[in-house]
Amino acid sequence: MIREALLYEKLEDGLVRCGVCPRRCYIKPGQRGFCKARENRDGILYAISYGKLTAANVDPIEKKPFYHFWPGSLSFSISSFGCSLACPWCQNWSISQVGLEEASYDEVEPERVVEAASRNNCKTIAYTYNEPLIWLEYVLDVARLAVKKNILNVLVTNGYVTLEALDMLAPVFHAANVDIKAFNSTFYPKYCKGRLEDVLEAVKAMKEKGWHLEITLLVIPTLNDRIEEIRGMARWILENLGPETPFHLSQFYPMYKMTHLKSTPVETLVKAREAALQEGLKYVYTGNVPGHPGENTYCPSCGFTLIKRWGFSILEWNLTPEKTCPRCGEKIPVEGEFSGFRRIF
Repeated sequence: MIREALLYEKLEDGLVRCGVCPRRCYIKPGQRGFCKARENRDGILYAISYGKLTAANVDPIEKKPFYHFWPGSLSFSISSFGCSLACPWCQNWSISQVGLEEASYDEVEPERVVEAASRNNCKTIAYTYNEPLIWLEYVLDVARLAVKKNILNVLVTNGYVTLEALDMLAPVFHAANVDIKAFNSTFYPKYCKGRLEDVLEAVKAMKEKGWHLEITLLVIPTLNDRIEEIRGMARWILENLGPETPFHLSQFYPMYKMTHLKSTPVETLVKAREAALQEGLKYVYTGNVPGHPGENTYCPSCGFTLIKRWGFSILEWNLTPEKTCPRCGEKIPVEGEFSGFRRIF
């Protein structure tokens, strides 16, 4: 199951140029792009990952993580193979850093994904685990069917995407959690084989399209954990996305090619969270540390605990039906209705 790719140019001598990510690979006949998911066959670019699912799970929306978008709901989460970046710490490297021949997958028509999401009472379909934007053709087909069934579409993405691709996605997408890898321009080419500037441009475009946005930073010891750098990232979020944008600071665990590093100390996450709050962000969270107070949502006006979490579980919901703080009346930006308590231990 393959499809001719969207967003590419045909050039001389069978050469093509892909337009899905800012790398804009020139691909010769018989070769694939950097992402391993797009192949030139006799001068025609094909999306060879179309319909090939490496994972399909029913997840809490908080696992993505989304804390301010349909909290307590379920998300039907799917992935394929390949990626537009090459992060050496990737927790999903077994699917993101492999190609067609190495991947283990099932071929699934878009209709079956939407049916499964509906059958499992999922409010959203999340395109996640590997980089979903290189799976553009299939993601679009699934997303268009989903909206007809009143299922929302969310991306969990590295944000390494062209504005042309975002324009195609905009009519059928509702939210994105963008994993910004670091906030310095030398980090991306050294570790990820990409450019920070391209990611920031895409994130601003998502905001302009009216998507609900949440931002994640995996805090990696010695690589991107400088507090001043995290302050700079918080200021950028504040100035470009707004103070109410949720910012997740997640704990790193040794993985893939970075097993020589240690896990992020919790105190580093605490200091990073405090710094981001000091810069003016209202909702900053510590991630991958179940039970830590930094998982909770607090009223930015009076400090009252509005949503208490443990991992992916919501233990307390104290917002009023109008989504305001019951103590001081502050309006809290949470999209969607609370689906009820769901405990996962």
